[in-house]
Amino acid sequence: VQLQASGGELVQAGDSLRLSCVYSGLAFTSATVNWFRQAPGKEREFVGGRHRSGSTTYYADSVKGRFTISRDTAENTFYLQINNLNPADTDVYYCNMRGRNDHWGQGTQVTVSS
Repeated sequence: VQLQASGGELVQAGDSLRLSCVYSGLAFTSATVNWFRQAPGKEREFVGGRHRSGSTTYYADSVKGRFTISRDTAENTFYLQINNLNPADTDVYYCNMRGRNDHWGQGTQVTVSS
């Protein structure tokens, strides 16, 4: 199983960004897809996830209303749309697929300037 995250970049406060995670080796319906983020010296923080059925999506309270997870099964990709970015969103963002095991992407850096 391989996951490749991308889309992180330097943006300004108020901008929007869409992160992508391309996966292979695991069927989308066999795993829950999640996004996490981590700042230097801090624990990895859960941001949001989407159940394998695709019917339920859930988010951390801190990002509700600004973050949206979606998927494109034809492209073997899932996304994290982030709106109204602020400097507190500066982190490395990781995609994750959780089935019988945990599988992680390599992380993509999002930096928000004020």
